[in-house]
Amino acid sequence: MNAEISENADFLSFCLANELYGVVIQDVEEIRVWERPTPIPRSPSFVKGVINLRGMIVPIVDLRSRFGIGTCDYLPTTVVLVLRSEDDEGEKLMGLVVDAVSDVVSQGENELYPAVGESQVNPFIQGLLNVDDQVMSLFDTAELLNIDLILKHTNQTLPRG
Repeated sequence: MNAEISENADFLSFCLANELYGVVIQDVEEIRVWERPTPIPRSPSFVKGVINLRGMIVPIVDLRSRFGIGTCDYLPTTVVLVLRSEDDEGEKLMGLVVDAVSDVVSQGENELYPAVGESQVNPFIQGLLNVDDQVMSLFDTAELLNIDLILKHTNQTLPRG
C-alpha cells in the first residue's frame, strides 16, 4: 500500500453487488453515466474498451468482472468513476464501472482497519471503515490503476504488437 490516508479524509462510496466500497475523493476525476466504450481487440474480458475524455484515451474496467463479483448488469444507476493517480511514470487515468455511486463519506473519528481474509480484491484494498451499519472497503487508487498488478492478479498478459 503506497498511499497513506490522512485523518478526516473524505471518500466517495459506491456499490458493487450490494457491497460498499470507496476511494479517496481527491482521486476522482469525474463520474460519468454508463455508455458503451470503444472495444479493444484481444484485451482481457474485464477491460470493456476505451473512451475519449477531453482528448485523453481512458481505459474502462468493469470492477464486477475484474473481481468476479456477481453478474455484470448495466442498469440506469451504473456509472463510470474516472480515477486519477500519479506515480514516477506520470499521471494515469482509468474508468471503473460500478453499480451506483452512494455518498461522500468522511472518516471523522472512525478508525481505519486492515483488510482481512484472502480474495482477488484484497491486494487493492488499503483498509476497512465502519459506515453506519456497513463496512466500506477502501480501494488504493494507485494499486487499482497499476496495470501490471492488475494483470498479475488475473494471470493475463496484454497482447504485444
